[in-house]
Amino acid sequence: MNNEKQPEASIAIQCLPKVEGEEVIRVVDKVIEYIKSTGLNTFVGPFETTVEGDYDTLMDIVKECQLICIREGAPSVSSYVKIAYNPNAGVWTIDKKTAKHHQ
Repeated sequence: MNNEKQPEASIAIQCLPKVEGEEVIRVVDKVIEYIKSTGLNTFVGPFETTVEGDYDTLMDIVKECQLICIREGAPSVSSYVKIAYNPNAGVWTIDKKTAKHHQ
């Protein structure tokens, strides 16, 4: 049995800045760079980035992702966020959910 503390929440976020062509990649890369800089466990997928930690920190990250898109020149941004939250027992980790698929 793994005694490692489970994170209380995880989010999957997909930011879609309203910019033209491959400019989307540049702006989204800035968002991913920020998320990774938080030091939290993250998993970057082709459509969304998953990050786990405490709920309040994750909600701050969601907010900052929107602001990054605007600062990078997008006039608007649409984001899709999935949230798993269990403050008592924690949520399954990224590794628990995906490790068997990456061996």
